[in-house]
Amino acid sequence: MQRITTITGRAIPMRGNDIDTDRIVPARFLRAITFEGMEAHLFEDDRQRGGPGHNRHPFDVPAYQGASVLLVNSNFGCGSSREHAPQAIRRWGIQVIVGESFAEIFFGNSAMIGMPCVTASGEDVRTLQELAERAPRTEFRIDLMTGTCEAGDYRCHISLPPNARDAFATGAWDTTGLLLDRYEEVTAKADRLPYVAGF
Repeated sequence: MQRITTITGRAIPMRGNDIDTDRIVPARFLRAITFEGMEAHLFEDDRQRGGPGHNRHPFDVPAYQGASVLLVNSNFGCGSSREHAPQAIRRWGIQVIVGESFAEIFFGNSAMIGMPCVTASGEDVRTLQELAERAPRTEFRIDLMTGTCEAGDYRCHISLPPNARDAFATGAWDTTGLLLDRYEEVTAKADRLPYVAGF
């Protein structure tokens, strides 16, 4: 099981409220039976509408390639409950999302794949976004245990529900890993179940 307590890396700022899951991954790409390659369609329609230079979509800006922190505003991930949205973001390389607020189902789907969604005040998020825009090489450090985000000389408070923070700290977010780690207990329980053991 992978324990997640701190995440470091460069950030990609993405401004805008109510960015929904259909924008994150358009519906026509949901026909795949696995999430393999889903990152190729991340914000596909938005990115095709973007123009050169200043109008380029954040995920197409060369300076942000390889970023592991995504900075968003309020109600990120609203709309349908598709798991493809956090999967595409995570597979692109993002390890943590810092935002003002998140849609509840998006938050849960992200936690299930080991991608924390932490909240900060609107003022702090905007300051972080401005910092990432002004100095894209800035290293961000998100500490889930102390509830802090550091970027250069700037430091702010971040929040994560205690149960989610504990799941990341212990590795319990990884339910498959948890089962494999305690495989003997699982098989012992299965042997006692009549519909599994056949009696």
